[in-house]
Amino acid sequence: MAQTIAEIVPPLVLASHVFLAVIFLAVLGRNGWGKPIYDVLSRQAVLWGFLVALGAVLGSLFYSEAIGFEACVLCWWQRVFLYPLAPIFAVAVWKRDRSVFNYAIVLALLALVIGGYQEISNLTGASLLTCTDAEGACSKVFVKEFGYITIPVMSITVSLYILLLAWANKLFRTNND
Repeated sequence: MAQTIAEIVPPLVLASHVFLAVIFLAVLGRNGWGKPIYDVLSRQAVLWGFLVALGAVLGSLFYSEAIGFEACVLCWWQRVFLYPLAPIFAVAVWKRDRSVFNYAIVLALLALVIGGYQEISNLTGASLLTCTDAEGACSKVFVKEFGYITIPVMSITVSLYILLLAWANKLFRTNND
């Protein structure tokens, strides 16, 4: 069962990248063709943020607990910044608090920087940290599908979704408050 799920995750991430591009373009085209997508996204941005954050937590725990991938130092730091988003967004959904993105942006940006650093280190083999050196745990690539989908790319994807949702939420609040 765990192996089947592990085989399904990369295609889902690939599909989410296509979806991420579509909703980015929809937000840009929010006054034209993208309005229906933008409306759904922006009106429920907090709920979408919760679902993205929850998916990140569950995906991370799946890879470490069910599959047995050891989280490296950089992975742990990405978790430090992404894991709190699930309960923060859960409370925001409950309280109907659209200002949650003020806090989520900082956490998502920090996770994005660390994930980006880890991915660049893995691609280039060059690192400023011993953790990402050739024999370090951070440089071990557990997943590489479609030529680019790795665990750091999955973390980057989550961060980009949160930032995109924050942008859509800000545009919505600016136009409707």
